[in-house]
Amino acid sequence: MSARVRRFAGIDSAHIATIVVVILAYVVSLIGYLWNRNTPEGSPYSATALAIAAGLSIVTLALYVEGYTLLQGVFKRYAKVANFVLLTVLVLTIEFLLRGSNGIWLISMPLVALAATDLPPVWRWPVYLTVLVGMAAPIYVANDSLSVALFALLSFSPAVVFVIVFVRLTKQAEIAQIEAESLATQLADANARLSAFAVQAEELATTKERNRLAREIHDNLGHFLTVANVQIKAAQAVMDKDPERARGALDHAARLTQDGLTAVRHSVAALRESPLAGMPLSEALAALAEETQAAGIVTQLTVTGAPRLLDSRAELTLYRAAQEGLTNVRKHARASRIDVALAYDDPTAVSLTVRDNGVGRRAGSTQEDGHGEVEPGFGLLGLGERARQLGGHLLAESLTDGGYQLTLRLPSATLAAETGDVPTP
Repeated sequence: MSARVRRFAGIDSAHIATIVVVILAYVVSLIGYLWNRNTPEGSPYSATALAIAAGLSIVTLALYVEGYTLLQGVFKRYAKVANFVLLTVLVLTIEFLLRGSNGIWLISMPLVALAATDLPPVWRWPVYLTVLVGMAAPIYVANDSLSVALFALLSFSPAVVFVIVFVRLTKQAEIAQIEAESLATQLADANARLSAFAVQAEELATTKERNRLAREIHDNLGHFLTVANVQIKAAQAVMDKDPERARGALDHAARLTQDGLTAVRHSVAALRESPLAGMPLSEALAALAEETQAAGIVTQLTVTGAPRLLDSRAELTLYRAAQEGLTNVRKHARASRIDVALAYDDPTAVSLTVRDNGVGRRAGSTQEDGHGEVEPGFGLLGLGERARQLGGHLLAESLTDGGYQLTLRLPSATLAAETGDVPTP
């Protein structure tokens, strides 16, 4: 907000300073009058002149504070010019009425400050020169001495220069602050637009990736089904004449369909949204436990400590760990019981444990999942990567008393935001 705009707002710090300076000038003049009135020389000005000057000072203060508003209705676009003319005339009149007073020159300082802030450079100097003349001329008239007037002019000039320099520096600082606030607002708007663009870019990238995966599903599934269909038709064609050849073609078709199903599962898993959307972690884990319980294995979920809100990526990783652990137990462990524990006891970390009473696992071995051999620990390798991205760690071990235990520990304040790594659902 500029000095001019603030002037319309009412009494501000600049107006208070103006009022104080003018009152101070009249206090000095009044003290001088009372001090000299009973001396042989007497006061250089009368009580009547002091009273008239005081009345004019009230008008002057009104013009200093609300001059533009008061004169706007009469002088329209020339309100500023009229205000400066009236102020200059009033200040000169008061200074001539109270010529000989040592303090009355102070009333011209607000006029200098007003000119320094509200007038273009070409119009400031006439005001400055008029103020200097208004300081020296009454003293010349009162003392009839040019040397005294010049000495007073030299004495008052530093005050005028100080006011001009101080006001201009203050104005420049005010302009710099306004520009800084404007730049800050523009920067905030730019950041907001950038955030919106980032969201749009992310959505476009997600859509593009999903479309790519959808095409991959279509291409893979179409390929496998086409070749499998050819093998089945070939088997049908030679079923009666060459049963062995037909059996081989059917076996080939079966392998192709299995490969196609595996490819589809991978693609669908990549496209699928987070299973935790809108669901607390404990409820999602309870649903996994119920699924395993329905498969014929006693499954118990225990939650200790006060549950607290976690980073969404940390919650998803905990869920995937439980999912992987329960799946591995169903496939490989031949267990009759699984205990799943989610612990919030440590205020700095959250841990998940999946423990079974099955056969455990031999180091370096492979196990059957019903569809051929799979590399042991492949799913655990992905979980370990997720844990490291979030600043945690994963431990999978066979127990000495039998069974197998999977433990995932994550810090409550995940480090993923610093690394920028986000686990894939």
